Amino acid sequence: MRGRAATSPKITAPRLAVVRLAELRDDPYPDFQRGERYDGVRYSRAEADGLELSGTDFAECEFQGVSFNETQLRGATFRDCILTDMYAPVFRAARSTLRDVEIVNPRWGSAELYEGGWQSVRIDGGKLDYVNLRGSKVTDVQISDCIISELDLGSCAATRVALKNCTIGTLDLSGAKLKDVDLRGTDVRVISGLDSLSGLVIDDYQLSLLAPLLAAHLGVVVA
Repeated sequence: MRGRAATSPKITAPRLAVVRLAELRDDPYPDFQRGERYDGVRYSRAEADGLELSGTDFAECEFQGVSFNETQLRGATFRDCILTDMYAPVFRAARSTLRDVEIVNPRWGSAELYEGGWQSVRIDGGKLDYVNLRGSKVTDVQISDCIISELDLGSCAATRVALKNCTIGTLDLSGAKLKDVDLRGTDVRVISGLDSLSGLVIDDYQLSLLAPLLAAHLGVVVA
């Protein structure tokens, strides 16, 4: 009886919408208010540091070099937005929603993004110290050419997520539910949550680095 030839598993890449913004009006001195809706505006080099903006809704907006340090964005929504050179040593956006968003060259220190919802989100470049997405639902997300010191995806539902050419110091997957989460080509130094690796896509080299951790986790002795 002939055996069947092995086939490569099908991996679905993130489905990313292209954000197209047109006819934006410039607001050089924005007066942001909590819970308000801002639609079709371009903000350049504006400062929102320390403001209380919980529940604020931004739609079809462009942010260029805007500072959100210590801004309270809990439950805020960003839809069809582009954020370039965003600066936030402390980024407070727990339970926020990002849908069809492009983030270019961000500089985040501690990013509190837990229990949020991300759909069709692209991050290109930048340096992020600590990104807390614990308990979030992230779907169709691509992060490229980014340095991340610590990425917490604990208890996260992640579907069609790709990290390309990134460097990650520590990746926490404890309790996460993963499907088509692609780490190929990314340097991950420490992974925790080995019970939650199902749905992760890695290459041969990454598997060789992960093998000692998996052996220790399973109680396998390599002699």
